[in-house]
Amino acid sequence: MGTPEFAVPSLDILIKNGYNIVGVITSVDKYGGRGMKKLIESPVKKYAVRHNIKVLQPKNLKSPEFVEELQSLKADLQIVVAFRMLPEIVWNMPPLGTYNLHSSLLPKYRGAAPINWAIIKGEKETGVTSFKLQHAIDTGDILFQEKISIGEDETAGELHDRLMVLGAEVVLKTANAIKQGNVKLYSQNDIEATKAPKIFTEDCQINWDDTSDNVYNLIKGLSPYPGAWTILDEKNFKILKARKEFGQEMTDAGNIFTDNKKYLKISTNDGLINILEVKMQGKKKMDIKSFLNGYKIESNKL
Repeated sequence: MGTPEFAVPSLDILIKNGYNIVGVITSVDKYGGRGMKKLIESPVKKYAVRHNIKVLQPKNLKSPEFVEELQSLKADLQIVVAFRMLPEIVWNMPPLGTYNLHSSLLPKYRGAAPINWAIIKGEKETGVTSFKLQHAIDTGDILFQEKISIGEDETAGELHDRLMVLGAEVVLKTANAIKQGNVKLYSQNDIEATKAPKIFTEDCQINWDDTSDNVYNLIKGLSPYPGAWTILDEKNFKILKARKEFGQEMTDAGNIFTDNKKYLKISTNDGLINILEVKMQGKKKMDIKSFLNGYKIESNKL
């Protein structure tokens, strides 16, 4: 059970190691692209179709029709990677249970956006966790965890790609342990739990009256998508890549320093953010020199 690109390597590694995947459950196709005219299939569905695996795309996970069809597959085990919250009638169906892969070191960063929030909060390490599903989201008993260090300048996109590979290895390790009857679960410590809720537009706005570390972490944690933003010349201005600069006394946050040719820097409360890659509202993504080549910044303060 999965939808995005993150889930594909986990499906692939199971198939390549001889597991009989009797079905794939993924999101319904959606219209998107220019004019919302193109029918978009999930990456997991595309992979399953190429490998002649049965695909189910339920709108309602509790519908009698879907539950009956799922039961007819007679799966021994369900593996969930980046999918929706499941009702009990679904996760409690297979005799060996349902196991989920989560891209954090649970109980830290329970929720929809653990990769983003780990970087935004300045964590030095994260990882992946396989656990057995139960009622409350991301609270089930843990089977395996693998840690990974977060690079000083690593973006959410870069960390996503590394965790995607590590996660597939943990999914295989999980399936192997269940197959061999070597399952030793341990409960999560709820006292140590932190949240990683879904990210909304307002969460992405940069507060320049903050430390350079916090602003930089926000930019990295939201790159390449959805992108940390500010308002420049009354337009939405996304900053996708930057670096920190210290050593200058800043008396006021949000000041703009630029030669309108090669550099653009904005002050925080303790330094500068040197902006390297941007996306202005209505424009494509570009490096700062290309942006300044076609745009003159009129403001000197945000």
